[in-house]
Amino acid sequence: MEHKKYTVGITIGDYNGVGPEVIIKTLEDERLFKYCTVVIYGHKSVISHYTKLYKIQNFNVQEVEDTEKLNPKLPNIINCWSEHVEIQTGTMTPEGGARALICLNQGIKDLTEGKIDLLVTGPLNKSSVSQHHPDFKGQTEYISAAAGNENSMMLLVDNGLRVGLVTNHVSLKEVTGTIDINLIVSKLEVLNKSLQQDFLIHKPRIAVLGLNPHAGDNNLLGKEEKDIIAPAVNRAKEKGIMALGPFAADGFFGAHNYKHFDAVLAMYHDQGLVPFKTLSFGSGTNFTAGLNVVRTSPDHGTGFDIAGKDVASPDSLRSAIFTGLDIVRNRETYKDMTANPVERVKLDKE
Repeated sequence: MEHKKYTVGITIGDYNGVGPEVIIKTLEDERLFKYCTVVIYGHKSVISHYTKLYKIQNFNVQEVEDTEKLNPKLPNIINCWSEHVEIQTGTMTPEGGARALICLNQGIKDLTEGKIDLLVTGPLNKSSVSQHHPDFKGQTEYISAAAGNENSMMLLVDNGLRVGLVTNHVSLKEVTGTIDINLIVSKLEVLNKSLQQDFLIHKPRIAVLGLNPHAGDNNLLGKEEKDIIAPAVNRAKEKGIMALGPFAADGFFGAHNYKHFDAVLAMYHDQGLVPFKTLSFGSGTNFTAGLNVVRTSPDHGTGFDIAGKDVASPDSLRSAIFTGLDIVRNRETYKDMTANPVERVKLDKE
């Protein structure tokens, strides 16, 4: 059976980290090109540096100026800068952050203009990028703003496990002041819609976690569950969303209750990512739900501590590519399924 081929863009991330390594290891497998055409946003000199470092032979890339003339059988690369750069593997540098941002901007531009079907973003360092863009909080927020929809969601995906976040890169002391009923309801709407169109789940079941230990323990440890989260769950139900909770996060994951739901909504970053990465580290995908474009990334960071040691696994990047391709395909299917809905007609009883 022939598969429709999509165009996948991959940003190189911080070239001092493991991004180039996992890209090379992933694209060494030529079977990938049966499913997609690939263009890397980076620079050929970086790829050459790491293929030499790891003594990888016969890894060919085709340099292209844009996405108009891509080779479907080889990795293509767009050189996003022209000047010479010094690669300092395993070290955070301002130059690495600057080039990572340049590549990200080019990838976003091609994605939003419809020149690629999927953007997979390599890991970068927020601190080094923020030296050039002070408001930079993370790729999820940056891409959402560029795509014109800041009410998106960081959704971690690994097979049947899906964990979404109400707040992303927000300090813990700010979380309580950030969440409110409207925000939680809006995130539940984003998550519910994503489960339907991106994963083709007709009537999703969503578990909502509490904020405080033991979900407030009947208001003894906090009232956010009673005053904010439970009312948000009820309001979501009124909108036709099958949301349940709030659940105490530790017992919920400890008892494997996540297996009974299509997705879990966590209140803050570590509440969701700690259990997710414990269960799925190395094979999960970070997906930005709620956008009209498709962006994924591996579930790991720059890995400066292991960069250059030839030990980084490509599994998460590979998962990010195939998860993203599934989502692109599912969106097309969903669009076809809902294009001309059949109207219900009431028959008069005689």
